[in-house]
Amino acid sequence: MPSPRTVTSGPELHSPKQPAEPQTPVQGTRRASSVDAPSTHHEDGRLGLNTFRRAFSRVSQRASGQAPEEAWGLLRSSSRFLFRSLRRALNDGPTADQSQATAVPGAAHGPDMPSRVMDGVSQRSSTGMGPEELEPKAGKSVADLIAQRQLLAAFEQLRHLETRLVAEKASRTFEQDPTGFARRAMDVCLHYDGLAAEIGAVVRETLGPDGVDAAALAELARVVRAEEEAHPAPPADGDFLLTPRRWRQHWEDAVRRSAQERVQLAGAGEAPGAAEGASGLPGLLDELGGLVRCDLQRVQREVQPAYAAAGFPVWEAYLRAFHAAVAQRLQELARDARGCEQLYVLLHWVANVYGSPDFLGTSDLALPAEPLPPLLAPEVWARLESDYASSLETKITSCFDGILQLEQSRWAASEASDVLQGRYHTPLSIDVHMLVAQQVKVSGAISAELEATTLRICARALGLFVPRFEKVCLESELLSEPHLGANINACEELRTSLLARFPGTFEELEKPLMVATCNFQKRLLQGLQRDVQPLFKVLCTRAWLTQDVLLPLMDKVVAFALHLEHVAPPWAQETLQEVHRYVIREYLAQVLRPRDRFRGIERMTASQKMGLEAQAIGDTFQGLGSEATWLGQAIPCVADILGETDKDNIQRHLETLIGSYPDIRQDHVLAILALRRLGRRRNQRLLQHAQNLLRVAAKAGGSGAAVGHVLFEEIEVPTSVDLLITWI
Repeated sequence: MPSPRTVTSGPELHSPKQPAEPQTPVQGTRRASSVDAPSTHHEDGRLGLNTFRRAFSRVSQRASGQAPEEAWGLLRSSSRFLFRSLRRALNDGPTADQSQATAVPGAAHGPDMPSRVMDGVSQRSSTGMGPEELEPKAGKSVADLIAQRQLLAAFEQLRHLETRLVAEKASRTFEQDPTGFARRAMDVCLHYDGLAAEIGAVVRETLGPDGVDAAALAELARVVRAEEEAHPAPPADGDFLLTPRRWRQHWEDAVRRSAQERVQLAGAGEAPGAAEGASGLPGLLDELGGLVRCDLQRVQREVQPAYAAAGFPVWEAYLRAFHAAVAQRLQELARDARGCEQLYVLLHWVANVYGSPDFLGTSDLALPAEPLPPLLAPEVWARLESDYASSLETKITSCFDGILQLEQSRWAASEASDVLQGRYHTPLSIDVHMLVAQQVKVSGAISAELEATTLRICARALGLFVPRFEKVCLESELLSEPHLGANINACEELRTSLLARFPGTFEELEKPLMVATCNFQKRLLQGLQRDVQPLFKVLCTRAWLTQDVLLPLMDKVVAFALHLEHVAPPWAQETLQEVHRYVIREYLAQVLRPRDRFRGIERMTASQKMGLEAQAIGDTFQGLGSEATWLGQAIPCVADILGETDKDNIQRHLETLIGSYPDIRQDHVLAILALRRLGRRRNQRLLQHAQNLLRVAAKAGGSGAAVGHVLFEEIEVPTSVDLLITWI
């Protein structure tokens, strides 16, 4: 409220209907002779000002929460307008009617006229009534009525005095005493400002702890309506006294200030509905939401009915005021928000808590006719999303580091891989799925743009994680077959499920996942090959003719295949076929590089043993489920060539072999023919026929590598003296 020291007030204003106090003889004498008591008028003015100060001090106690700038603004605006009008009145007054000025006694004395004569003229020409007519004869003054919140009565008295003052001004009563008009006009303006300040105090206390005073609100609304009816538009002559006071706008400003004060209570432990034990930013936002919800429900339930008769847009005014206040508070919180968690809490509260249709707890609360502006400015929202995305990328990378460390700790502890739904299982796949799904879900709840950004972040982070995970796995000596099988399953799950669930985002992830899976499969096969490779060295020896060296080899193959039963079907079948091909290839490699040369009966025995073992190998892999049936002819064809008694049939066996395995080369044919002592001319004829068959197969484009049937191409045949002799 403004300090009374800074303004000069005239006599205190009272209702003209109230009788004046009885005058004492001393008072009558003092008022009758301005020559003997030239300061009487000023003493009356000080008396009215003191009374006004006392009343204003009571008003200021109620409006103590009102900002001093607001109160000073009211006085400054009134004063500036008042003095502009007074200046115009002073400039226009003497020129309006010079005859009245000359009619005043002593007016022609000029500057040397005695001051007591001017004092007497001033008092006699003041308002047509002495100051005693402004003293209360009974009842209350306007200031007292304002202090007691009899707002309508105060306005009616003030309006009556304003009308009377305007009429006296129009009748040129104040031409000879403009300062008298100024004092009374200032009193009117100050009382109007006091009434406006009291309106602001009533609004401020509406949502306070003392509850809603419905009668005070109803009277406030009637006062605002009465002022609007009394001052519908600015007067044509620019008279400041009749200028609209714009109390409705003042009421709306007070509502906004009240909402700002209420919102600032959040975090101070004074907000209604504050969560017990809530702390930090989440607790503050919970408290803020509870406060706004409670206050707006109270507005709808108690405040709006009190204004209903006056037709005030109470609900919309309070809703917009609280919306603006919350927006301002969130702007402050946004400046201090740091880290992924705080940024998410802020974005989530704006998008999903405050923006929820049931935020106010009831669906029957009407929304404003015009949509509310965004709670956060677009540039602030964009900055928060950008900061959140940056923090989220760091967080997700850290999460992948943690997943890798957990996997390494499992390997070091020699923990066996679990079997889930018939497959080897590692938490890796579930951890990655949960990480991606959770981050995408919470981001999507905030905005579609943030969801897309989060998907890209997850895809990029996972694309960097897979090669790291692959490298660590392949460098570790602690991985067993179940661990490798679990890793293959995890990569396959990620490749299929992520691509299906988030199409268009994880396509670039398919290649590194496929590379990792193939390398895990290769590592798995290498373990089997190390175990069985020594067993192949016994083949095609004289000891092999009398021993069953194939059984231990196939036992290891069967034990290995049991692990493949817990691997994802496409990779299990592919791995089993690769094992099948490996066994046939290594068997043939030993046959084409024999340690011992068989002749006569030994050659026939070796041919028969090869046929039996080829059957055993085929039956075993068929029982394991291998679909590589194309491998079944390789060993029998070579065995037939080795044991064929009719040398003319060897050409037919070669045709079958070359037709079934077009990747066979000339050196392979030479090695096979070297198993027999066929003679120079027959070898040349068979070799020439084989070369023709190979050329035809090459022209037909029937390369075994093209269709994935590669067998002889990977068999190395050294050039030996026997091969050279055969070639010659």
